[in-house]
Amino acid sequence: MTEYYDILEVPRQATADEIKKAYRKLALKYHPDKNPGNAEAEKRFKEISEAYEVLSDDKKRQLYDRHGVAGLGAGAGMHEGGFASMDEALRTFMGAFGGGMDMNSIFEGYFGGGGGGAGGGVRGQRQQGASKRVNITVSFEEAAKGVDKELAITNYVTCSTCQGRGAKSSNDVKKCSRCSGSGQVYEQRGFFSMSMSCPACHGEGRVITDPCTACRGEGVVKEKQHVKIHIPAGVDNGMRLKMSGYGDAGPGGGPAGDLYVFITLSPHEIFEREGNDLILDLPISFTEAALGCKKDVPSLTSHACRITIPEGTQNGKVFRVRGEGFPNVHGQGKGDLIVRIFVETPTKLSEQQKQLLSEFGALESPANLPTGKGFLDKIKSLFS
Repeated sequence: MTEYYDILEVPRQATADEIKKAYRKLALKYHPDKNPGNAEAEKRFKEISEAYEVLSDDKKRQLYDRHGVAGLGAGAGMHEGGFASMDEALRTFMGAFGGGMDMNSIFEGYFGGGGGGAGGGVRGQRQQGASKRVNITVSFEEAAKGVDKELAITNYVTCSTCQGRGAKSSNDVKKCSRCSGSGQVYEQRGFFSMSMSCPACHGEGRVITDPCTACRGEGVVKEKQHVKIHIPAGVDNGMRLKMSGYGDAGPGGGPAGDLYVFITLSPHEIFEREGNDLILDLPISFTEAALGCKKDVPSLTSHACRITIPEGTQNGKVFRVRGEGFPNVHGQGKGDLIVRIFVETPTKLSEQQKQLLSEFGALESPANLPTGKGFLDKIKSLFS
């Protein structure tokens, strides 16, 4: 026979609170109302209920710890398949959760709901409308400076004909006769009652006898709207903006949902982005790299920036221009402009250019090429 402690999945030294917590978790998982028609779940429910009945009682637990099931006496031990009857198991369940609670409130507290019907919910709680998602593409320049955009979206809005009632007039809205306007009905099961959303009014507590012809009783109609959206400076690819109350109107006069705007940053011809930094690959000639020069480089947020490229600048050298990147979307400063040098090897040389380069090559010394000299020295050391 399986140990009571193993049935509740707790160690033998578990405290009373740990045993009760474990039982509640398992009892909710295998409760018959959560597993209708499941014989295996019913068997497990009986087993864990009997295990809890013993281990939650100090005297019974002491006897069980010393002598096992035999020490509990006739009728107190495990029957085949758990408790002798489901009624015993259910009494233990209600005792563990408090006798004054109904099943709906128990399951709602542990599973985040269970009593609401389709489209209704509990009477008195206005259901929020659906939220919407739109995608919008912005350029690097717009992301750097911020921009206002206008979108055309189609939303459900409150019907102006019936003001969201769904009925032709207020006299065409009647209290639901099945639930007496409460939105809830109760079903008796054994020793406890179970509440659920009224199937006649879907939890609204009211029924419409003559629907509004404009919205067909829905209380909302589709309408095309133009919405202005402010894109703040510094937004990046994949960011999401939330506009509260710009989604669909809620049924029955409920609050509107939200509009979520997802940002896509379109690629730029010469710039890249890394966080709030702006990246630019700047090609320069061999001569400019060797002799040094000054270069005007573009930026997104201001006029061109001038950088000084010193003599002997190597390919891949990085220069940083402070504060010329993207602004932080939360207003916490700005990124930098990162200029990466790309030394371009000349092509399609004229005969005169080739002659001059040959003469220049003849005058080169190891001192002119420190990186190459260091590399050759490392190779020589490998074979020496």
